[in-house]
Amino acid sequence: MSWNEPGGGKKDPWSGRGGDDKGPPDLDEAIRALQEKIGGIFGGGGGGGGSSPGASMKGFGFLIGGAVVLWGLSGFYIVDEGNHGVVTRFGKYTETTQAGLNWHIPVPIESVELVNVRRQRFIEVGYRSGGAQQTLGSVPKEALMLTKDENIVDVRLAVQYQVKDAKDFLFNVVSPEITLKQVTEAAQRGVVGSSKMDFVLTEGRTEIVAQIREEIQDVMDSYKSGVQITSVNLQDAQPPEQVQGAFEDAIKAREDQQRLINEAEAYSNDVIPKARGAAARKMQEAEGYKQQVIARAEGEASRFLALLGEYKKAPEVTRKRLYIESVQSVLTHSNTVFLDVKSGNNLMYLPLDKIIKQSPTDETAQKSQAGSVTQTRPIDPVFRTTTRGREGRGR
Repeated sequence: MSWNEPGGGKKDPWSGRGGDDKGPPDLDEAIRALQEKIGGIFGGGGGGGGSSPGASMKGFGFLIGGAVVLWGLSGFYIVDEGNHGVVTRFGKYTETTQAGLNWHIPVPIESVELVNVRRQRFIEVGYRSGGAQQTLGSVPKEALMLTKDENIVDVRLAVQYQVKDAKDFLFNVVSPEITLKQVTEAAQRGVVGSSKMDFVLTEGRTEIVAQIREEIQDVMDSYKSGVQITSVNLQDAQPPEQVQGAFEDAIKAREDQQRLINEAEAYSNDVIPKARGAAARKMQEAEGYKQQVIARAEGEASRFLALLGEYKKAPEVTRKRLYIESVQSVLTHSNTVFLDVKSGNNLMYLPLDKIIKQSPTDETAQKSQAGSVTQTRPIDPVFRTTTRGREGRGR
């Protein structure tokens, strides 16, 4: 029952221990007891009622001063190399401190958050790496996307980044990593959607990665996120697993096509130069023959004109000279000679080809026989070839 209820004995909770009803305790007595305890802590006299109120207040001041000193010392902090300290006062940004020993107004007025600006952070889009073996697990929701020619490809990206501005990284974007991942997916789908499938899977990998990195950096800079993209790596780009077999067959067919094209080009490069060389040689031979015929015709014409001039000056001499030259040219290329003796019916046959092949003894005998023949019939100094002689040579 309550102390003031009837029958409760009128027990006052503020009464002393002796049980007498003396009213509430004295406030001065309570303060004095507190001062005695504090004085005991600082080495003051603990005698009953021997300490003065001034000494007690002095001890209390020392206690407060020590607490203030300890509170001030708690404001010192060290920023490690590669980190930046972001100081906030009642949650509002104040300054960014560099590596080393720094001080700020202790909590709850100011607080410091350390941000590592050198650590390489990364996000994975389209896959998740797991375990020590780094096996790749595809995330179809992120990896599958449509190309310009309406094909589906499975693209997996790894984006590495670091903090370039600690203030922007903490205050401008609520969740920088989630924002960066969403921006990466958007940029990736935009670049792949504007490219053809063959370009994405073959020769366009480097160009696509460069475009994605540029778009990600532009968007994050527009957000003032304080993020610097260091690299974008295309881990894998391939058709979906459901069409891998058909796609490999298409690749083999394309490789065979390219191989045949290369072989045809090699054959063409081998045949065409030879044909061009042969054609050029024919053209040069024709040109040489042309020049030869023209030069010969011009020479014959010049010779005829010169001979005509000499003929007009001395017709008889020229005619005889031409006859001798003609006979000489004929006899030069002939191995058989028939001699017609003047004023007689006898013919002398000289087989020059056989005479040349005979031995010196036979040649001497032949010369003696020829000498006997010439002694019986005088030989005209002028030799001439007759039709009769030609017929005899034919027999």
